[in-house]
Amino acid sequence: MTTTIAVSGKGGSGKTTIASMIVRALLEHPGAGPILCIDADPNACLALALGVPPGTTVAEIREQARAKAPNAVGVSRVHQVEYGFQQAITEANGFDLVTMGRPEGPSCYCAVNNLLRRLLDEMSAKYRFVVIDNEAGMEHLSRRTTNHVDLLCIVSEPTAVGALTAQRILELAGTLPIVVKEIGVLWNKTNGDDLALDALDVLARVPEDAAVLQASRRGDNVFALVDDSPAYRTVRTLVEKISNSKHQIPNKSKIQNSNDQNHGRGSARFEV
Repeated sequence: MTTTIAVSGKGGSGKTTIASMIVRALLEHPGAGPILCIDADPNACLALALGVPPGTTVAEIREQARAKAPNAVGVSRVHQVEYGFQQAITEANGFDLVTMGRPEGPSCYCAVNNLLRRLLDEMSAKYRFVVIDNEAGMEHLSRRTTNHVDLLCIVSEPTAVGALTAQRILELAGTLPIVVKEIGVLWNKTNGDDLALDALDVLARVPEDAAVLQASRRGDNVFALVDDSPAYRTVRTLVEKISNSKHQIPNKSKIQNSNDQNHGRGSARFEV
């Protein structure tokens, strides 16, 4: 059964770094199985953080499919998209990466988007874990890139702006056309000074870490980060708790569309 972890946060909060740490920690956890990484931020940096070359984006496949008519040998647009989607998968040691790319323009993309969504759903079902790196507006989730999220991790710095952004992402999560089972905030770059948010549970408090800053300045990927990095140790502990729980969350903890009369918020229970 697939467990989907979505990471969201404003630019500069460190969400891509946290997403890549989650991937590394899952790879180190026994039985985590194959992992699918999805970079759903238009400013795609997850490939760099994971140390793999960026491949063709799903956005490029979508544009090519709209622009091309069936070719001379009778290959349909469906087959063109299916072939292109397979070419867009970057394969690495223990994980695969799909980069979504920029949002679509003003033209109609419904048919192509529906096909891409089906392909992504079918692909995701083959993995034990799916980790999605989202922009703060969660554009791709709002367009049903996936049908469910087991854990939405809101990455935020312990500032007034960070807290406000986290609150807004929480409110946005309630309007998504998908089920979000559990949600919480991960305070990043903290010195024990995170803020209290009544509506959000704390998943973890990741300390400010000189090793992470130095790795970023050198352009190193997450696998070059030392094992005893305080930030990575904190994320690894969170991932161990998530993995060990197998995320068997009761139905009553689901976050549903705000139009649902039973709208509610799941309670995160993985604080570290």
